Amino acid sequence: MSHSRRSAESRKKLFTIDDTPTTRYQGSKRKILPWIWKHLEDRSFRTVLDVFGGTGSVSYLFKRMGKQVTYNDDMRWNYFVGTALIENDNCRLSEQEIAMLTQPISDADSAFVTRAFRGMYFKQRENIWIDAIISRLQKITGSPDALRFKVALGYYGLFQTCLVKRPFNLFHRANLSIRTANVERTFGNKTTWEKPFQKHFRAFVEEANSFIIDGKYQCKAVNHDASNIPKGNFDLIYLDPPYVKCGAINETSDYSRCYHFLEGLARYADWPHLIDYSNRLKAISMPNKSLWIDPKQNTIAFEQLFEKYAGSMFVVSYKKYGSPSIDTLVRMLKRRGKKVNVHTKHYKYALNQQNGSAKLNRECLIVAE
Repeated sequence: MSHSRRSAESRKKLFTIDDTPTTRYQGSKRKILPWIWKHLEDRSFRTVLDVFGGTGSVSYLFKRMGKQVTYNDDMRWNYFVGTALIENDNCRLSEQEIAMLTQPISDADSAFVTRAFRGMYFKQRENIWIDAIISRLQKITGSPDALRFKVALGYYGLFQTCLVKRPFNLFHRANLSIRTANVERTFGNKTTWEKPFQKHFRAFVEEANSFIIDGKYQCKAVNHDASNIPKGNFDLIYLDPPYVKCGAINETSDYSRCYHFLEGLARYADWPHLIDYSNRLKAISMPNKSLWIDPKQNTIAFEQLFEKYAGSMFVVSYKKYGSPSIDTLVRMLKRRGKKVNVHTKHYKYALNQQNGSAKLNRECLIVAE
């Protein structure tokens, strides 16, 4: 793919998952982007707000299709992802900069991660690599704008490397022993786990470099709680909220718990003061619980957002058996005068087995105009 500004003609219609970077982020829509686009490509819209940006896959789809995208996520580490891939039009890490970031490490590179997380999430040499890359990112030079994007790209490579090195690609358990135990393995990817840290990092940065495109319009990344995004005018509001299953223990719907380690990396200088040391995971202490992961309050959060952007088209990625239900969301939207269509397809998530069977998993796309 050319790195130059694409013509309007080349942006039309054609889109495959090979047109987006890979990721191990839970709930990623990357594999079903062509299906999502099929239901939106004939609709007229230019400006998009992606409320729960996450991996950036859907924002990247919209950017690639010539839309003016505002990527939002309340987690700082995801904001770096949005900065690197959505707001960034043409800045890349050079081979010299990648070489500097991946040069050999020594014990002298040890710092906070090496001291605080020994034996919890990564092998000790990998902890040193993490500390070293964070330190080396501060040595990259350039103009303020270029530096912002280059640092975001470096963090992107670090986050993706940390994800592929983790069992289940999460940090909700201190389970390094799954990787290190000398047992016959029925799951996981030992080859990926044992591939050197710096090789993963280089591969992810080079992949990100190759996917940087010059948008038709200037896109941007912001970092707000979904309920507190500053009001703006958007043709389309895209929502892929945390999935809260009705009547279930929703351990993996709390992204601050699942990815607290990556959030700490994004707040590295302040991390020692943010950790709840009484917590066995050494997770960051969150002063306020998000309305979006509370089944007693997330209906209110949806109502408030639908009202805030009542003049916009809404597109909601959702799943059956969620709380609030699809029927509830449809009623909310119809009360605001929207014409609503619900599209569904079978889609299997590794950590979300609806009704105990992946065969019953249904991905839903609610389109309200």
